[in-house]
Amino acid sequence: MQETSEDLDRLQRLLDDSYAAAGPHLRSIIGPERRLDAAGVVAELGTMRVLALATITARGEPRVGPVDGLFYRGRFHFGSGADSVRFRHIRARPAVSASVIEGERLQITVHGNAREVSPAADPELAAFLIGVYGREAWDTWMSVLPWARIEPERMITFVNQAARET
Repeated sequence: MQETSEDLDRLQRLLDDSYAAAGPHLRSIIGPERRLDAAGVVAELGTMRVLALATITARGEPRVGPVDGLFYRGRFHFGSGADSVRFRHIRARPAVSASVIEGERLQITVHGNAREVSPAADPELAAFLIGVYGREAWDTWMSVLPWARIEPERMITFVNQAARET
């Protein structure tokens, strides 16, 4: 776990504020007993999960694709190719949505803005990424990728307790 107590507090406020702003339909499906708290989110996500990441084209059309969703300091991070359509969209229109979905057991969705980050300028982030991918991958090709962090505006969680116990 890389999260500080401040990170967990910020994440808990985000989760609580997002749930409070949710509509009645969502709250009828996701009651308090089906929500994860900040510590639960960190425990469920671990270091990396595949994220379905949605970006927006110039015509306002959504495009969804998978990325390695690295959960670090209470926020999702991801990389992609420097010439990727994904980063072209993000640089022009940073609004994104992303979800981790594990069948009917788990769902964590975040809406926000993707902001490019530089692991070279953040030694702690670089050390985290090296820990995930290994030094060889980092030194040979991963360190030159563009990286982004999702600055969350909303985050909704769902966990099916019955499915967790089976």
